[in-house]
Amino acid sequence: MHRCEKIIGRNNSAIIARLKAHSAGRISIKSIKQEVALDLQRIRIVLVATSHPGNIGAAARAMKNMGLASLYLVNPKDYPSGVALGRAASALDILDNAVVVDSLESAILDCGLVIGTSARSRSIPWPVVDPEECAEKLVTASRQNDVALVFGREDRGLSNEELQLCHFHVQIPANENYSSLNVAAAVMVLCYEIRKAALDYSDSETDNPESEAPGKQTDLSELDNGDESLTEFWDQPLSTVEDMERFLEHLEKVLIRLEFHDPEIPRQLMPRLRRLYSRIRPDKMEINILRGILSSTEYQLDKKPKNQD
Repeated sequence: MHRCEKIIGRNNSAIIARLKAHSAGRISIKSIKQEVALDLQRIRIVLVATSHPGNIGAAARAMKNMGLASLYLVNPKDYPSGVALGRAASALDILDNAVVVDSLESAILDCGLVIGTSARSRSIPWPVVDPEECAEKLVTASRQNDVALVFGREDRGLSNEELQLCHFHVQIPANENYSSLNVAAAVMVLCYEIRKAALDYSDSETDNPESEAPGKQTDLSELDNGDESLTEFWDQPLSTVEDMERFLEHLEKVLIRLEFHDPEIPRQLMPRLRRLYSRIRPDKMEINILRGILSSTEYQLDKKPKNQD
């Protein structure tokens, strides 16, 4: 892989082309860095079972204010709706392109990072980040993967099962005496943090006249310059939610055959294993290795005589 593809991702072919334009003296490195930072198209906002269509419209407006465009709706109670259109104001394009699905899993299957909003602690603790950390992780991961930020129902948020599909949970530090935010307000808070995270490195740039000289050969080290959002890459793409779900199903099947796991008395084994692997966030090759080990285990079990202890 070429160094510039490692830095800004293979899918950013348009930005790679702009690097060539810089070498020809037609565009500055600073403008390319800003373009990379503000490319938020791979960050999707997911609203689960929203009951009031006005909140969908207001969330779309908040997204457009902050430069996000990808909206997924999971089983909305009343949509399409004129109320949603009215509350969206000039963000009708966000609603026009919204993807409606019947489950959270369908909305995030192809995502390499999923963060779910949660206002309270759960029976099984999950890695929790604050809004700034949430934004930094999403912006960084979106350089190489689609990512998702998930918001729950107005009255009770996300279920435990839905939250366990997420790698991290994010909590907005609201007033402890009244911590329940309107879902559209929560969307605005976190979308603002996402935009701020995307702008941070370009805002901290100091002018370097030499690097901006027309016709100067592009030094790709100018693009990373210690910025985590541009330098955190891997030799393999991260596993998606779909990859992880298939692995965990395979793992449970093998653990049952080994009599290590009894689904009748689960003791929260699978949720804890889900938390473990979600925290590690293995890449696609690592998932394939783990599944290969499981398949080899199954092969050895099949070879073992049934009457052998």
